Amino acid sequence: MNLDPRIAEVTDRVRARSSAARSAYLDRIRRAGEAGPARAHLACGNQAHAYAAMGEDKPALAAGRAPNIGIVTAYNDMLSAHQPYERYPDMIRAAARRVGATAQVAGGVPAMCDGVTQGQPGMELSLFSRDVIALAAGVAMSHNTFDAAVYLGICDKIVPGLVIAAATFGHVPAVFIPAGPMTSGLPNDQKAKVRQQFAAGEVGRDKLMEAEMASYHGPGTCTFYGTANTNQMLMEFMGLHLPGASFVNPGTPLRDALTVAGVERAAAITALGNDYRPAGEILDERAFVNGIVGLMATGGSTNLVLHLPAMARAAGIILDLDDFADLSETVPLMAKVYPNGLADVNHFHAAGGLGFMIGELLDAGLLHGDARTVAGDGLDRYRREPKLIEGRLVWQDGAGKTLNDRILRPAKDPFQATGGLRQLVGNLGRGVMKVSAVAPEHRVVEAPARVFHDQADVRAAFQRGEFTSDTVVVVRFQGPKANGMPELHSLTPTLAVLQDRGLKVALVTDGRMSGASGKVPAAIHVSPEAADAGPLARLRDGDRVRVDAARGTIDVLEPDFDARPAATADLSGNKVGIGRELFEAFRRNVGPATEGAAVVV
Repeated sequence: MNLDPRIAEVTDRVRARSSAARSAYLDRIRRAGEAGPARAHLACGNQAHAYAAMGEDKPALAAGRAPNIGIVTAYNDMLSAHQPYERYPDMIRAAARRVGATAQVAGGVPAMCDGVTQGQPGMELSLFSRDVIALAAGVAMSHNTFDAAVYLGICDKIVPGLVIAAATFGHVPAVFIPAGPMTSGLPNDQKAKVRQQFAAGEVGRDKLMEAEMASYHGPGTCTFYGTANTNQMLMEFMGLHLPGASFVNPGTPLRDALTVAGVERAAAITALGNDYRPAGEILDERAFVNGIVGLMATGGSTNLVLHLPAMARAAGIILDLDDFADLSETVPLMAKVYPNGLADVNHFHAAGGLGFMIGELLDAGLLHGDARTVAGDGLDRYRREPKLIEGRLVWQDGAGKTLNDRILRPAKDPFQATGGLRQLVGNLGRGVMKVSAVAPEHRVVEAPARVFHDQADVRAAFQRGEFTSDTVVVVRFQGPKANGMPELHSLTPTLAVLQDRGLKVALVTDGRMSGASGKVPAAIHVSPEAADAGPLARLRDGDRVRVDAARGTIDVLEPDFDARPAATADLSGNKVGIGRELFEAFRRNVGPATEGAAVVV
């Protein structure tokens, strides 16, 4: 199938915009690659330090002829998604030895759980943790003794931070190895219902805790289609996973076999062999366009509208919100996974999953089929699915048709003709909305504004019964410069209660929402942010605001709006406590949300 002309147009635009930056980047990584295996240039003392604890692998490491794989791990057991990684280093070292390679844990990176910090001060460190992860992975790789790297990470900021590092060390091949989603627990819609009942005072905390524990119940990624699982989709669409690796459950023989295969592939694509695949060459404009196509087709997390531009900049690629908007207008929404529907990612995978979706999008000309991947040249092999047959890992043809059209549909018969995200532009700035989870009748809200500077104040006003009519809830001074751009997901049950009462309600904020958020229309990432004297800082209680996802606009309808002075806020409380004082330099130097709200790129 020929490439859709609209996909080609966006790709050409990205390529032209990125020409100078990408050329300089490729020159840099090619010079690094031409220097040859790094260990050959280390002094004997340097090498002795690197190999001192490596036991039986010492001779192979000292000889310098076997590929050495660096393991960068985000393991901790605070994150259910990352707990399975505890045993991966031993598995990876053993797999490397079997193919004549070696492997070392190069370093660990922090991995915070947004589910734990949601609505808490620690959430103000969440977005910045992406840049810290990139820095920490950079420190790990700076030992310069690795011919390839495997990256162990899954959740919200972890994968984007690791990709930034992999791109920075773009001369080193990189394979991303997932751990898979937890098995299905309490259905997500039932969990959401209990949250709303608790917000409305209809059930006690005991029932809420019971529901939460039944939903988040074991090792593996949370099963809704939030940022973590969107990351996994992206790694497959962008060619950094092995085909079909994303959604196989932890602790299964197939999961282990895929991990071993990832290690074998990392050893095979180093500069020491005949199939050198540096990460920086895989991460080109085609890979990022393919990633955005996957984001739109699956109705993925809005957080990736922040992360993808930051990831791309690390590889010399410049993305703009217009690229997301144009691709969203071109790509159909083919999946309904919670919060866009009732299914979870296990149901999605069983219905045909990413293999079916990639095949459909390739046949429709909506993906760059010629993109390079860690598995080989071209995306066509990502139609196939891994199976363990008589103890041997093989890839076979995947589902040729959807196995459940309530979850997954073909490109010619989608849930909606356009993608899951919508750019909003108006006199309040530029923002984004996840429309795939919002019913059509709720996508346009025009109502008086109620302005807050703290999400806790919104919940307090709700408890006092102050929301009795249609309202646009504005929570400002939540951008990256103000307080690190926390997610405001804890507002979702409160606003959903108001919507269920028949009120027209929308959220407008320069902060973020969780990838699990939906149902209530939320104009998020509004930029310029209020702390940068953006238009949000001129809003007042009672101003008529129109949030129109159908037309892609966000406006205040007051004639004197442009002439008003910008309000200021006391942000001193955001600067101390729970580690926030350590991030003052980040708040001072962070870029705008439209460019990824990044510090290090």
